[in-house]
Amino acid sequence: MKRIHQSAIAVAAGIAAVGLLASCAGAGAGSGGGNEGDAASGAYTWWDPYPQHEEGSDWANRVEACGDEAGVTIERTAYDTTALTNQALLAGQEGNSPDVILLDNPAVSTLADAGIVSTVDELGLDVSGIDANLLAAGEVDGETYGVPIGANTLALYYNQDVLDAAGVDPTSITDWASLTAALEAITASGSQGITFSGIGTEEGSFQFLPWFWGAGAELTELDSPEAVAALELWKGWLDDGLAPNTVINNSQNTAWEEFLTGGFGFVENGTWQVNAAAEADFPAGVIEIPAEDGGVAPAPTGGEFIIAPVQSDEGRYDVTRQIIECMTTPEGFVETANTFAYYVPPTAEGQEALLEEHADLDTWVSAVQAAKGRTSDNLGTDYPIISEQLWTAVQNGLSGVSTPQAALEEAQANAEADLG
Repeated sequence: MKRIHQSAIAVAAGIAAVGLLASCAGAGAGSGGGNEGDAASGAYTWWDPYPQHEEGSDWANRVEACGDEAGVTIERTAYDTTALTNQALLAGQEGNSPDVILLDNPAVSTLADAGIVSTVDELGLDVSGIDANLLAAGEVDGETYGVPIGANTLALYYNQDVLDAAGVDPTSITDWASLTAALEAITASGSQGITFSGIGTEEGSFQFLPWFWGAGAELTELDSPEAVAALELWKGWLDDGLAPNTVINNSQNTAWEEFLTGGFGFVENGTWQVNAAAEADFPAGVIEIPAEDGGVAPAPTGGEFIIAPVQSDEGRYDVTRQIIECMTTPEGFVETANTFAYYVPPTAEGQEALLEEHADLDTWVSAVQAAKGRTSDNLGTDYPIISEQLWTAVQNGLSGVSTPQAALEEAQANAEADLG
């Protein structure tokens, strides 16, 4: 698809659909911006999407400690995810950006496309140790903008009691055929097979992508035979009673609540439910989402990048780099993972350190290693447009408005028309 360049405000409207899928965020508060007056007073401004972590929280203290290490005071402001992206675009246009922003990874390309983010090379940051599949979410036209502080992704949680009653061994599930056979055995034993989120929002695209990519499809060709196979898989599960019709309107939270009733064998959900799974009324486990013909399907990554907006006073960058480096040491990555419970470090060293503390997260580490950024493949700001057409096709295909083939053909045509 042809890449188009849009104004910062137009891009803000498009990116609003691409929310952070891995965490909850409340209302934002306050404002801030980096300027030369702040530099003179030793204050550096920081924006992030965690208003739920107030002053005095472990997260707020950690940010403050990195300022202390750099010899400055950090003035932190928290917004909800969508407000943060829009505020960052406006601040960039006005030349009043904060020094550091922690931003949902699909929005990084939006700010980069608007020309308001410094590259890692300009900052002198070494990102050679970052997993390439995670770093790719911040790459645009050969340049890298920012550093991922960790990643979350999707897998399949299962109810061990339900699987035992159906005689299903979760380790036997290695591809689509064996998963479908397991769902058939589960429904035959009196339980429900699988639930997931097929809602007509970014969450629907997010949950469909492992099956889409797991079939070998690409976001530049929504109507490929591989893409059709993925939607036919989901539609077949509904038609055969292996998944409930509620998935058409399920959010990820709704699907999780269905799973917690104890009546389902599987649910597709994310790293952020690890603690909730441990507290369920039944023994729960997790397996990676299988690709169509075997192996692990690439699941989309959630999580934030730490970026440095462009400043008129380039003398600020040295301290900014020190703050970012403090947040992205191997120990720092593990501390972030522990603070948020569901973030997997983006480096091999950090992942090893995390597993030393939490060996039970090995499936999630493996899933993150196989994951893929939604804006990877240089899709950048094209992604929100493509994603909307994808979730619309999923809705039309699952509801029976169109066949999977027709739904995806329409999605491809609309995406091409919108991208020009």
